[in-house]
Amino acid sequence: MHTGIAQLPLHTGGVPRWLFQRMALLSREIVTAIVLEHGREELLSRLSDPFWFQAFGCVLGFDWHSSGLTTTVCGALKVGLEERGPEIGVFVAGGKGRASRRTPEEIEAFGERYGLGREVERLVYASRMSAKVDNTALQDGYQLYHHTFIFTSSGEWAVVQQGMNPDTGWARRYHWLGRDVRNFVREPHSAVCCDHRGKALNMVADESEDARRASALLSREDPEKLVRELKRIKKLELPSRHELLGSDIDPESIRKVLLRTYEEGPEDFEELLGIRGVGPKTVRALALLSELIYGSTPSFRDPAK
Repeated sequence: MHTGIAQLPLHTGGVPRWLFQRMALLSREIVTAIVLEHGREELLSRLSDPFWFQAFGCVLGFDWHSSGLTTTVCGALKVGLEERGPEIGVFVAGGKGRASRRTPEEIEAFGERYGLGREVERLVYASRMSAKVDNTALQDGYQLYHHTFIFTSSGEWAVVQQGMNPDTGWARRYHWLGRDVRNFVREPHSAVCCDHRGKALNMVADESEDARRASALLSREDPEKLVRELKRIKKLELPSRHELLGSDIDPESIRKVLLRTYEEGPEDFEELLGIRGVGPKTVRALALLSELIYGSTPSFRDPAK
C-alpha cells in the first residue's frame, strides 16, 4: 500500500560528484547496519516512510528540501548496494527517466543471477502496477519521471517514485510498502504529507468503488458503442459540478485501446489498469461514462493531507 506522499519544490542543477560518491558510501553502511540490527523488512519499512526518507537524505549530506533529494538518495543507494546488496539480500532497480523504464529488466536480471525464482514475476508486476496506479488511476497533476524499486532476496519490496507538475513548480513523492498491499486499486494511501492540494481524479479512493466496477464493465463493451457515446457527450453542455468534461476526451484517440480492452475482457479495475495502452485518457473516458450511464461518480479527492 501507499505509506506516504511528500511534496517538494522542483529545483534545477545537480549534486556535486564528490558529494554523490560520499552519499553512496555512507548509504551503504547505514543500510547494512539497519539490516544486520533490525532485518531487511525494517529497512523497507523505513524507506517507505516519507519523513524517515527525507531525514535519511539529510544525514547523507543532501540537506536541500527539493525534488532532487529523491533522485539523488535513490541513485546513491543503488550505487552503494551494487556490491554489498547481494551480501545482505537487498537490491535496487530503476531510477530517473530512462532508468525507470528498465526496472522490470533489472529485476529479472537480479532474479536470474541470485536465484529468486518465482518471486521475480510477482516483483515485476508490483513495480509496473505501483507506477500505473500513481500515473493513471490517480490523476493528481504529477507525471511520474522517477521510479525506484527496492526488494529483498525473500521477495519483500518497497517503491519510491516521484512525479512533477511543471505548472506549479512542485514535485510529489510516493512511497509504497509491499507487505501492506492487499489491493493495488483501493485506498492505497495510509499517509500523505504535503502542503499543496488540489482536485484529482482519484480512482483508487474508497468512494470510487462503484466507478471502478462500472469502468471495468464498460471496458468489456463494444468499443464502437462506447465511441458513439463519447461523441454524444462532446455535444452536451455538462453541468458545472462535473469535474470531467467531454472536451477533455478525444473518442478517436482511445478507440484502439478500447478495442484491446474489449478483446481482453478484464474482470475488474486492476486487470483493466494492467492492460498495456490503458492510460490516463482511457481511465478518464471510462470514468465519465460510468457517471453518466450508471450514475457511478468517481472521487475527486486529492489523497494528500
